[in-house]
Amino acid sequence: MLFLATLLLGATPAAALTTDGADAVFSDVRPALLQIRTVVGPGEQQSSIGSGFLVSADGLAITNYHVVAQHALEPGTYRLQYREPNGSRGDLELLAIDVLSDLAVVRRARSTDVYLEFDALALTDAMPQGERLFAIGNPMDIGFTIVEGTHNGRVERSFLERIHFSGALNAGMSGGPALTRDRRIAGVNVARMGGGQLISFLVPPRKAQALLDQARNGQPMSLDVVKDNIARQVLSWQAGLFEELDEAPREPLDMGRYRISEPDLPWLSCWAGTNRHARPRPRVYVDTTRCSAQSQLFIDSQLNTGAYSLVHSHIINQDLNAVQFAHHLSSLYAPETHLHFMTSRRLTAARCHDEFVSSATPEAGPELRVLWCARAYREFDGIFDIDVSVVTQDSSSEALVSRLEMKGVSWETGTRQVRRLIENMQWAM
Repeated sequence: MLFLATLLLGATPAAALTTDGADAVFSDVRPALLQIRTVVGPGEQQSSIGSGFLVSADGLAITNYHVVAQHALEPGTYRLQYREPNGSRGDLELLAIDVLSDLAVVRRARSTDVYLEFDALALTDAMPQGERLFAIGNPMDIGFTIVEGTHNGRVERSFLERIHFSGALNAGMSGGPALTRDRRIAGVNVARMGGGQLISFLVPPRKAQALLDQARNGQPMSLDVVKDNIARQVLSWQAGLFEELDEAPREPLDMGRYRISEPDLPWLSCWAGTNRHARPRPRVYVDTTRCSAQSQLFIDSQLNTGAYSLVHSHIINQDLNAVQFAHHLSSLYAPETHLHFMTSRRLTAARCHDEFVSSATPEAGPELRVLWCARAYREFDGIFDIDVSVVTQDSSSEALVSRLEMKGVSWETGTRQVRRLIENMQWAM
């Protein structure tokens, strides 16, 4: 398994050179680079690879959490090793993880005279847009590579803090450093956007510095409690996300005879669509608005969490009779479109509950049919995926279908959001 990530590299005591070409940067920092390998079995065959870099004389190094996730979750099966550009290799100890920032701190037993330091401007998010950066890693296990690109500031439309790097990051570079011309760490390679051209992402260096300080000042993380640690981090993340959602100003939106409201947040991306211009002419018109958060969290290859999506579809009947229209709505609402048909060994099977909900008074809102599906995380206590569909049941000429998807939430948070969704569906004035 090849990983893409961002490494943080900084100047070493001997790196105060005037040249700023990629060849000089790479030559100066090469001894601080690591390929990080997850190995399995008596033959120690590699199962996944990523990159990393040394940040202290006593052998501390930074990489991505997703590079070391197999070892973190199943230490009895997987081990961590490093390989240097000169071919030297050895074992690594996992000291700390930050799942939300996708970072990890590891330690090798051997000390070093060459390591990287953080850029002062980058640590305070003050690096100007357009600054030239050099990202380094070991893409596709072909050898260490340096890529030149541009610092484009923090990604605005994302709940997770990421730096937009205009450069070609590839699988295997995960956890490698992105450096200034002064050989200082400006970010850690973490991801790229599929379908885009040179749209890549770095973890801000202050996140790496904070985790490094934690690893230096605290006790090494016990692998026996890694899953409890991850659960706490995920629940802390979702509490912050939904607190912002609850407190956000809301814009009312009329969809036919129904009214909803959408939160106005910079990290929530909302799009609209319609099939009115399709040919042949559709038998029902569907006008849709979709809001989602760029908030995916990697736990392991079988478990990505953190998603939030809210979709409202206004369905307008054109030439279906009442029975056909009801059947069409049922197909949109069908349980097989929900969680329990998506399997993972880290998740329980989904359980679904179907019920009708009426407003306190007919004037308050339409009668609703609600399908609620939820599944629990087997190894992470108190975390659930919840998927809810709500369909109005008041007319054979039009309907509002709303679907809320939440991954990695507590039961209390999930039920509160479902309640808010139902209360949000009202009559248009």
